[in-house]
Amino acid sequence: MPPLSEQEQHIRHNELVLKRLTPRAFVGVWGMPAYQRVEFMQFFGMKDGSLMPRSRLAIGEVPRGWDADVETGEALFLAYPDRGWLVVFLDERLVYKEALSGAQLHAIGRGWQYEDKFKTKLETAPSR
Repeated sequence: MPPLSEQEQHIRHNELVLKRLTPRAFVGVWGMPAYQRVEFMQFFGMKDGSLMPRSRLAIGEVPRGWDADVETGEALFLAYPDRGWLVVFLDERLVYKEALSGAQLHAIGRGWQYEDKFKTKLETAPSR
């Protein structure tokens, strides 16, 4: 992993390099995101090296460019409506990025907030 200063330089230049950037670097440059979510997620391994979160697809749909690789783990989603980016991390590394409008990102964030209202205590308990 490159030094934090190098990661931040990439972000400042809008060079969102997969598997070379950490959440800390994004927060250091762009500040805290408007919305964030941690969720156990299945990812589809893509031919370009990215990992597409299952949540970004319709039920039963497989992404174009999928190379049949699947990974799972705790995903961190950061939504920056002011920047127009949804960035997703697995194991503290950027694995997915999607440019979206501010309205689309706010809709995603509001959806997360709505879902959180219905989580049980077991789902919201901190993992150890």
